[in-house]
Amino acid sequence: MIKILVLGAGLVSRPGVNYLLQQKNLSITVASRTVSKAEKLVKGHENGRAQAVDVENDQALAALIKEHDIVISLLPWIHHVKVAGMCLEYGKNMVTTSYVSEGMKKLDQPVREKGLLFLNEIGVDPGIDHMSAMKIIHAVAAEGGKVLHFFSYCGGLPAPDNNDNPFGYKFSWSPRGVILASRNSARFLENGKMVEIEGKNLFVDPIVEEIEGLGKFEVYPNRDSMPYQELYGLQEALTVKRGTYRNLGWCATLKKIVDLGLVDETPQTNLKGVTFKKMTADLIGCPEDGNVKEATAGKLGIAVDAEIIQRLEWLGLFSDEPVAAFDNRLDILSQRLQEKLFYKDGEKDMLILRHRFIVENKDKSQDLITSTMVDFGIPGGDSSMARTVSLPLAIATRLIAEGRITMKGVQTPVHAEIYEPVLDELETLNIKMVEKRIPRK
Repeated sequence: MIKILVLGAGLVSRPGVNYLLQQKNLSITVASRTVSKAEKLVKGHENGRAQAVDVENDQALAALIKEHDIVISLLPWIHHVKVAGMCLEYGKNMVTTSYVSEGMKKLDQPVREKGLLFLNEIGVDPGIDHMSAMKIIHAVAAEGGKVLHFFSYCGGLPAPDNNDNPFGYKFSWSPRGVILASRNSARFLENGKMVEIEGKNLFVDPIVEEIEGLGKFEVYPNRDSMPYQELYGLQEALTVKRGTYRNLGWCATLKKIVDLGLVDETPQTNLKGVTFKKMTADLIGCPEDGNVKEATAGKLGIAVDAEIIQRLEWLGLFSDEPVAAFDNRLDILSQRLQEKLFYKDGEKDMLILRHRFIVENKDKSQDLITSTMVDFGIPGGDSSMARTVSLPLAIATRLIAEGRITMKGVQTPVHAEIYEPVLDELETLNIKMVEKRIPRK
């Protein structure tokens, strides 16, 4: 029986672990710092066991890795290279959903020499995005065509019937990462020209795109798209652009939140015991007993009855409520967002992933190809984010265990040997990309 070690029992782990436990030829150990979380995941399964582990205890971690055949790391990405080093030492295959770091890249040659596979980026974004894009890119090339323009957008949002707050967004875990991403710069190729956007302008001029049956969404650029030109073999493409979906109004609101200075992790000495109104007043240079709402609108150059001001008021930024006990505005903002923008019991999320290709065929005619996935969470069950992140990971792990993926080295799922069987199995679990091809005139 092949022994699988799952490191981490966090929010996205359940669907993938459950899938693996259903494979009776596999033995699954779930190891977590909080062993009760691991016990909950394996409960009722004879081929599952829970184990306490402290990833900072190298000796205990190494001993655990040594007794398994394949190691899945759902730990924070900063631990992956350490885990990878131990997998290399003891000759174990490894699977993660995280981006390939520079440290992981450097292991490629020794991993190959040992005849091992370290498969990364096998979640949803990255993961399903790679696999579904490469399926089309390879098919177009096989027909003698080429991709001229490539757009790939993805976003996790509340399902429409649970989209009930002014921000059009909800958090499953700490908002800090999402808020910090508002400062990221972006780079992409569009119509043959390189476009670079400073972090402070990330939310300026989002494009609006309509998804059939769901309505309109904003899209802002997602970090650096340029590595995908080489990764996907799109050297002849005029456009390579990745983006993130949000509901309408998100970008303008986040831009003003950044402009106010709320996305600032610098420790401050004047935040202890103050109200939100006082914190906001200090930011804009207004007396606390003045009309802070009106002054904020003036500072931001918008009308006092603008939707952005209404969102900030709903969030409580002009209220007499005390701020959380942090010494910086970023953590205070993150805590407030977590308190106000959360999924209630029984609510479901939605994940949208869409590729758009303009391709030139062998006969020089052009087609528009779209590949779209809209997936919803299960009320009272697994979220769409958890399913789409952990199921590709689990399926790939099963395929490695069964000898159906035989590649070696540090890899991502851009190869047919990986993406074809994983996408096929995902379809049986109702996670499917719908492709359409329309001739362009």
